[in-house]
Amino acid sequence: MTLKCDLQYGKGDAEFKLTRVGVKGVRKPIVVQRDGINGTLNHVLNCTIDIYVDLPGDQKGSHMSRNVEVLNEIVEESVQKPITAIEDVAAEICRKLLVHHEYAQVGEVSIEAEYFRASKTPLGKDTFEAYTLLSGGHIERNGELTKMVGVEVIGMTACPCGQQTVTEMLNIQSMHPVMTHNQRNVCTLMVYLPEDITVEADDLIDIVEASFSSPTFELLKRPDEGQVIINAHYHTKFVEDVVRSVLENFVKKFPDLPDEVYVDVVSDSEESIHKHDAFAEREATLGELRAENQ
Repeated sequence: MTLKCDLQYGKGDAEFKLTRVGVKGVRKPIVVQRDGINGTLNHVLNCTIDIYVDLPGDQKGSHMSRNVEVLNEIVEESVQKPITAIEDVAAEICRKLLVHHEYAQVGEVSIEAEYFRASKTPLGKDTFEAYTLLSGGHIERNGELTKMVGVEVIGMTACPCGQQTVTEMLNIQSMHPVMTHNQRNVCTLMVYLPEDITVEADDLIDIVEASFSSPTFELLKRPDEGQVIINAHYHTKFVEDVVRSVLENFVKKFPDLPDEVYVDVVSDSEESIHKHDAFAEREATLGELRAENQ
């Protein structure tokens, strides 16, 4: 059946430009191919994807079905020829958006994916831990594409202020750390890069986990559980300390990245003795961070 009209190209009731129009929460599997110890492996990532373009003021609506069509093309291509990183998927979607939406000047994509990787508990037991991979892309017509690589990692912090207070109240003299209250910390590290530069998500996970009082684990037997608690109380940290540790570790890890790389670190501590949470964030270029870290 042929439809005679295309309402999207008509005039809207008011001719305001819209920054983002598109689809949110599209769930698709994406096949990523990575080199491992036992050779090349294909990982199927369960992804949640948001896709947007801008909309000019003289057009009533965006052709949202085109966003899903672009996504389906990329997903099918990843099955036939697996890609090496989901940020490459985001970049390719961005490019195709401006082809399919001839009226748009901006294409934008964000992707979240469940990710599992092998790890070890403090006492050396093999484990498999869950993380969230974040990726995205932003492109302007006749401009360069910027991609984002990021991770969300869950760990724990032990409060240094509480520990000092308990030590003074009980007049404890010990070489070992004393009790304090703990927080479940969710830390997000996002890195915005030119398209021809990349960083490994595993490296970002390592940076974040090293910045907690202690990493946390899905399942722990009692000796490992005790060791996690001991480690955390030896490395007490405020929510601010987590952000600063991530920044310091990032600067040390990537000395060759250009100064214009943009970094966003968020630390969100879910308090145990308060009814509110603690929060800290820093956004900066790598050049700014290097200047502050001299």
